[in-house]
Amino acid sequence: MEGYNLSQEMIKVEKLNKSFGDLHVLKDIDINVRESDVVCLIGASGSGKSTLLRCLNFLEIKDDGRIIIEGEEVNRGSHDLNEIRAKVGMVFQHFYLFPHKTVIQNVMEAPIQVKKIPKNEAKKEAMDLLKKVGLEDKADVYPSKLSGGQKQRVAIARALAMKPDIMLFDEPTSALDPELVGEVLTTMKELALEGMTMVVVTHEMGFAREVADWVVYMHDGRIVEVGPPEELFGNPKEQRTQEFLDSIL
Repeated sequence: MEGYNLSQEMIKVEKLNKSFGDLHVLKDIDINVRESDVVCLIGASGSGKSTLLRCLNFLEIKDDGRIIIEGEEVNRGSHDLNEIRAKVGMVFQHFYLFPHKTVIQNVMEAPIQVKKIPKNEAKKEAMDLLKKVGLEDKADVYPSKLSGGQKQRVAIARALAMKPDIMLFDEPTSALDPELVGEVLTTMKELALEGMTMVVVTHEMGFAREVADWVVYMHDGRIVEVGPPEELFGNPKEQRTQEFLDSIL
């Protein structure tokens, strides 16, 4: 992935390895993500995509290798990982909203608690974010009254409330009913158009083809192929990539 977008490097991963017991999940992963890039990670379940994402957010701690965020190598011993997570927002497959708080309270919570933003300011910003994801009319509703797609859009607003420089999405639509997937992907497309740097683990090949700047195909803990979507989907270089695409498309 050298020699492309000349803007700032947001994430650089070198020779990243991660094992769980005897299971070697990530094997010498190298990846670069530049400012405003949308990078989609694709591959079969168990290929290491979600573990890579969790390492980038330090929810999993690497065994060895380097993770460089905005030019600075980050390690558990030397950095406040909560500060890093404020810069690197994450949206999960499941929404993890606070059931006892309203939608707007869910979005306000982290800026007030972590960033110590005054409540009235946090509320105004939360309302703006709910407007962005098309849910301003649900501000005072509790999560139990929302559809899965609405909950996921609240989760995106909540992650954006910390004003991250990078957004990670871990299969954000895979827990949703098919008819609700589109509304979440539309929100993500809008973020991409605004220039948000995004790394997305997805099974939605149409989204990857339409929105990604780069598609990364992973298999068995390794990166097999990286390319622009038109190349990777239209004319993959690796036999294994072709076999994967044949099996799902």
